[in-house]
Amino acid sequence: MSLPEFLEHREVRELISRALIEDVGAGDITSEALVGAGDRAKASIVSRGHYLLAGGPVAELVFKTVDTQVKSKLLIADGSPVRPGDTILQVEGRARGLLVAERTALNFIQQMTGIATLTHQFVERVAPYGVHILDTRKTSPSLRILQKYAVHCGGGVNHRMGLYDRILIKDNHLAFWGRHGTGNPADAVRLARKKFPGVEVEIEVESEADLRKVIEAAPDWILLDNMPPAKIRRCVEINANRCKLEASGGVTLATVAAIAVTGVHAISVGCLTHSPAAADLSLEFVY
Repeated sequence: MSLPEFLEHREVRELISRALIEDVGAGDITSEALVGAGDRAKASIVSRGHYLLAGGPVAELVFKTVDTQVKSKLLIADGSPVRPGDTILQVEGRARGLLVAERTALNFIQQMTGIATLTHQFVERVAPYGVHILDTRKTSPSLRILQKYAVHCGGGVNHRMGLYDRILIKDNHLAFWGRHGTGNPADAVRLARKKFPGVEVEIEVESEADLRKVIEAAPDWILLDNMPPAKIRRCVEINANRCKLEASGGVTLATVAAIAVTGVHAISVGCLTHSPAAADLSLEFVY
């Protein structure tokens, strides 16, 4: 996902508008009480720690959404490292507008930078093994496009955006297939491919026996769910590069390297988007 395409997404602008409506409501009564309508100010978003940046253009767009006359200068590009004291974005305009935009802009950039930073840490751990770090659908409702973009900034690879762009046959699908289909997971792969030709098909397995069954149907990907490294390694040997293998389930920074060394092609990590620590960034005014 390139940055221009990302910012031009109508969904991104709608997210910003909804976030501002949620925060501002009928108006910023504190600023209206204390700040003159014509008062002007300058401010900067500054880093308080070591991070990998994501969301700078989103924060900038928040300020411009509040006040189209705001002048801004983005000093550090998304995907770049930032250190304590680094200035990321400078804005200048009517003080009331800057104050209205402050919290919403920070909320976006802090969360997105936290995701990018955590993703980068995982990517660094598996770099020696040539393994891709994938995100998941474990995202905050309505914020998926922002969170997956942040994963991209951190060097991760976006898995499916939703239920519409890849077939992923998981345990509950297989439980249903066991009752209402043939019960053979390989048949589920074949049927999915027949109904949606040209779409990647992935299927989840929990045992070596299931792996042997589905390999004959040649799915594009096989998801090894919640397996310890030794079991994953055996599955890699059984697969013999016939299908791409993804490992998943409770992956942490402490365990990801042991999984990567087994020879899987990718590792999906839910915590990238469901529980990253927000970056410590602040907006400082210069009057």
